[in-house]
Amino acid sequence: MLRYAVNRIVWTIPVVLLAITLTFFLVRSTGGDPFRHGPLVGLTAQGGWQKYGDWQPQSIRDNMRRRYGLDLPWYEQYANYLAGVATFSLGPSLSFRNRTVEEIVARQGPITLELSLLALAWGVVAGIATGLGSSLARRGSPVAHLERLVSSLALAVPAFFVGTLLIYLVAVRGGLLPTSGWEGWRTKILPALTLGLVPMAYCARLTRGAMVETLGEDYVRSARAKGLRRRRVVLQHALRNSLVPVLSAAGPLLGGMITTLFVVEYVFAIPGLARHYVSAATARDYPLLMGMTVVFTLAVVLANLVVDLLLAWLDPRLRERGRVTA
Repeated sequence: MLRYAVNRIVWTIPVVLLAITLTFFLVRSTGGDPFRHGPLVGLTAQGGWQKYGDWQPQSIRDNMRRRYGLDLPWYEQYANYLAGVATFSLGPSLSFRNRTVEEIVARQGPITLELSLLALAWGVVAGIATGLGSSLARRGSPVAHLERLVSSLALAVPAFFVGTLLIYLVAVRGGLLPTSGWEGWRTKILPALTLGLVPMAYCARLTRGAMVETLGEDYVRSARAKGLRRRRVVLQHALRNSLVPVLSAAGPLLGGMITTLFVVEYVFAIPGLARHYVSAATARDYPLLMGMTVVFTLAVVLANLVVDLLLAWLDPRLRERGRVTA
């Protein structure tokens, strides 16, 4: 297991380097000038939109480009950026004056992380429980039909519609929860519920399909023939192997959650990284845009690494394949 883990960790290094390189050149290829004529668009400390800046002559814009190193050749900018990432120094933000990228990530990152973990926690638990109940129910029963209906709706309805509908029904009409913000546990319910719908639907479908297949395996029949209790057969023999497809989809599922984060944080006015990412893209804030892209990329890479290690712990055959490959 240790050899397998070291092998996977070593392989993440070129993946991260490739992601950083692609991020640098893709962001640079978008064009635009962060010091163009006209006001820049950003966020206030409270998370609201704000326009600031004034009309600047060309000489001031040139001085600003030299100050932030944007007048250097691309290869020097690339080398400086790699050195900054290696030393966790992502540079100053161009649109949030007197703030560095790492400062913004350190302040807004925990908000996005907490939202993601809350959504992922309830989505995975509810999805596994729903899929397990549907697989154990009789074919054509109301429980099975309800699970298929809820999963289909959760995957088909876009997040902005779900969030807006929840705000209108629960917050505006019902007055039960706040409409926006991220202060207190009551403000976190609706965003986490909206963000966790898709993980819940995927986990429910994967668990149901894997459980139906696993319950028909010979070792499960043998366990039943030995007189083991149904609960023990389901939880210890069938469910553990059925969780392998769910874990395999956790990495891509996290990538899908990151794209949904932009919508959820905007709809519920959450001052997280995703909302600042939109502001950085609007203002052509290259250091902030690249820094947050690297942070999101590292989150996906680390999540896939953890998933691989958990899969190897659940399925020893993966460890054997890793030894042969190495």
